[in-house]
Amino acid sequence: METLVEKNKERWLASEKVSAEDKAVIAKMGAKEADDAFYCDIAFGTAGMRGVLGPGTNRMNLFTVKKASIAFALFLLRDPSSKGKGVVISHDNRYMSREFTLEAARIFNEMGLKSYVFDGLRPTPELSFAVRYLGAAGGVMVTASHNPKEYNGYKVYDEKGCQLTPVKIAPLLEILAGMEDELAVEPNKDANPGETVVLGPEVDDAYVREVEAIALRKDLDKKGFKIVYTPQHGASLENAVRVFDDLGYEMIKVERQCTHDPSFGGTLSPNPENANAYIEPLKLAKATGASLVVMTDPDGDRCGLAYLSSRGTYERFTGNQSAALLLDYILMTRKEQGTLPPNGVVYDTVVTSDLGRKVARGYGLRVESFLTGFKYIGDRIAHYEEIGRGPTFVFGYEESYGCLIAPFVRDKDGLQAILMYSEMALYYYRKGIPLDVAYENLEKRFGFHYTGAESIYFEGSSGKEDMDRMMEAAHEAAFHDLGGLRVVRKDDYMSLVSTDCRTGEKTPLELDRTPLIKLHLEDTSWIALRPSGTEPKSKFYVEAVGKSGEGLKEKAKAIVEDFKKAIGL
Repeated sequence: METLVEKNKERWLASEKVSAEDKAVIAKMGAKEADDAFYCDIAFGTAGMRGVLGPGTNRMNLFTVKKASIAFALFLLRDPSSKGKGVVISHDNRYMSREFTLEAARIFNEMGLKSYVFDGLRPTPELSFAVRYLGAAGGVMVTASHNPKEYNGYKVYDEKGCQLTPVKIAPLLEILAGMEDELAVEPNKDANPGETVVLGPEVDDAYVREVEAIALRKDLDKKGFKIVYTPQHGASLENAVRVFDDLGYEMIKVERQCTHDPSFGGTLSPNPENANAYIEPLKLAKATGASLVVMTDPDGDRCGLAYLSSRGTYERFTGNQSAALLLDYILMTRKEQGTLPPNGVVYDTVVTSDLGRKVARGYGLRVESFLTGFKYIGDRIAHYEEIGRGPTFVFGYEESYGCLIAPFVRDKDGLQAILMYSEMALYYYRKGIPLDVAYENLEKRFGFHYTGAESIYFEGSSGKEDMDRMMEAAHEAAFHDLGGLRVVRKDDYMSLVSTDCRTGEKTPLELDRTPLIKLHLEDTSWIALRPSGTEPKSKFYVEAVGKSGEGLKEKAKAIVEDFKKAIGL
């Protein structure tokens, strides 16, 4: 019997729509590559779709982008006013990003929707801002974020400039499920097609003004304080240079990484979580005596930083560490300036370090934690905005180097982040306090925390089954002790039940259903496991806590190893 992979492959090879070049690529595929390219339709989840570029049903190409664009147009056209409001489309520096952008604009126009496109690449946070600024019905960002050069992706945004939560995106997924395959589907052409409007500098100017307005201590003396910056070949370059120049910072660019090169030829990795991303910036920092290294990822929503430590070496913070230190700086400064709201709120995720929560509560702020995905934070900001009451947003962040300081954007904003990290570092520089000392002082106040993360990848049709089996084992396993510590609570977000492992008492979890497990240990350390929403992988998160930093890394490793054994890894 012919398999689905074989059927899909033959359908592509027989189609007149598929180019001879793509057919040649398909014909040369080995069994493993063909299996991964054709075993399913590329997944479209709450974070949109992301995958390897190339021909195939499970690939990013003009056919899969066309199908997604038709579905998103049908989704928006449920409201007839969407035609006049239009859709904003932006993209990063990746291969096929401009082609995918123009294809989406063409589809939207044919279906009666106005399209707004920039004259070149722009970062994700500016796309989010532009949707709100132009009063558009939605937005599309063509990007694979920090993934390698072989990838691209397609993210959709609502009229608030926010990625859609599962409840909001469900109708779009139903539309997609009922459509013809990616080669057969065609848009319904409207009698009054929309137009494509090319955006000029007005949106850039408005966005940059908003970013510059978040600075808290603009008058700090910047003399002698040098910052090395890299956009990792990505879309934040022009805005970042402009902001830092306007505010008087001495920014030294990593020139090799300041071209919009789709092959990422000047970096070993565009991912701020990866040590290889820092090789060239740190070389330049050492050569120039810079105090700080900041970077944005290719689509500009995430950031990373390294700093000159008290030992004279350059060190990196994790996303949890840097965000907690930045949060403390912002709250301290706003309290000093009398602008800290009495009803302030900080948003984070359930796999974010507890340290930031302790910092926020130490200043009298409340904390709300959500599932991973900044869409939940953006949606909660919009919720309180719509009802006209509720806490005042102060800060939102994830552990993966993503944060938001001011909500004129409804997604992570790497430019806001590196600006405030730079101001924070300058503040401590003027006080003669290296950032590692500042962070140690923070932990002396709130406790010592070590966080770690580890990913397991699953490729092809069998990989998805393997990942599902692993997650099922985690949900069903009875956990007792991990790393010599008793498990006191199990939060199962698939069943939405939190179980006290000492008494058996069960309480509901009030977040969206998702295959996430989090175990809390007797000393408040914890471990969590969740599958990625955009990549074929599952990720372990762990936090070990103690009265000092000694032995915490080893403690975290023991917790992870015992967890793996418990689920049969």
